[in-house]
Amino acid sequence: MKLTVVGGGSTYTPELIDGFARLRDTLPITELVLVDPAADRLELVGGLARRIFAKQDHAGRIATTTDLDAGVEGADAVLLQLRVGGQAARQQDETWPLECGCVGQETTGAGGLAKALRTVPVVLDIAERVRRTNPDAWIIDFTNPVGIVTRALLQAGHKAVGLCNVAIGFQRKFAALLGVAPSEVHLDHVGLNHLTWERAVRLGGPEGENVLPRLLAEHGDAVADDLRLPRPVLDRLGVVPSYYLRYFYAHDEVVRELGTKPSRAAEVAAMEKELLDLYGDPALDEKPALLAKRGGAFYSEAAVDLAASLLGGGGSPYQVVNTYNNGTLPFLPDDAVIETQAAVGAHGAAPLPVAPVDPLYAGLIANVTAYEDLALEAALRGGRDRVFKALLAHPLVGQYAYADGLTDRLIAHNREHLAWA
Repeated sequence: MKLTVVGGGSTYTPELIDGFARLRDTLPITELVLVDPAADRLELVGGLARRIFAKQDHAGRIATTTDLDAGVEGADAVLLQLRVGGQAARQQDETWPLECGCVGQETTGAGGLAKALRTVPVVLDIAERVRRTNPDAWIIDFTNPVGIVTRALLQAGHKAVGLCNVAIGFQRKFAALLGVAPSEVHLDHVGLNHLTWERAVRLGGPEGENVLPRLLAEHGDAVADDLRLPRPVLDRLGVVPSYYLRYFYAHDEVVRELGTKPSRAAEVAAMEKELLDLYGDPALDEKPALLAKRGGAFYSEAAVDLAASLLGGGGSPYQVVNTYNNGTLPFLPDDAVIETQAAVGAHGAAPLPVAPVDPLYAGLIANVTAYEDLALEAALRGGRDRVFKALLAHPLVGQYAYADGLTDRLIAHNREHLAWA
């Protein structure tokens, strides 16, 4: 089995490598190719990857290349984890929206739109090259904004499934609080990528007992602290929102906070420099503890589980993924991409039935889906007016003066990545 990781020079990659090594019975990789245009980073990450495999007695071969076409040739699955523009572009995404009084964040709001505009054309080009070399290969998208990128891939006819680590993070957190194995926890996870709610926590499977009320009663303070939301908000909602919902539920508070401290991008850039220095140590043969602070917790387990199921292996029968709605949420178009529990196998991902969604959540889901429609149109066709309309539609913007100012800033900061600008 051959897997290719595009963006293999990422500092995330050793987390993925560690999962491939530990879970080799689930996903028996014989060849792993790391592809990245940054040859210097690729050499450091690739060296550590080989040492991790060797320490854990994994017989698979690890190759590195800057040649995308060579790297994806013959791959059974291609995992995308790229960041167009690097941390420098992320730094901009997190700062210029604040000039207009809006949240600066790399996956939602104006910053998220900027990332989508930079990313979608690049991902579609990669996917076309994968299709030319191996049309049967699965594409697993971990590249943000996952919902928009996955929708672009699916609309272009690619065999693609989107993946995020939010759900598996909740699963592991809840399992630890409840004192059960993670495999026992099944989430009623509904919404869009980075816009989801856990409406039930069931033990044993989709039909199991819902222990969310007990979880909130006994551990609500711990859950609220993780989300940085007041405990009474969780008690009133009776659900657990994704931590990204804080950008919506406490927008002005978040904007004030962001204006008083270094950006997350600046923190990550400093961390990445330290990680790359560690990766260059020939004595290091395991992922360093610092990597846990980089983000992407449980990313490797989620990726292994999904790849194993898509390739006919021993993955979990139900997984939270990003895929076409196809009537699952009746208030959305069939071709909207939702994040939900799905039955996953060699056929792809088929969403499980979802109970009716409360208007409190359905309204926001529908609003952001409309924004994603416009964002994808802007990413595919370009143009200032399309960017403006997408920003105006986003609930974190929503005023024409803000949308105008943000449009000018977005184009100015991203001109080198926008062919039409």
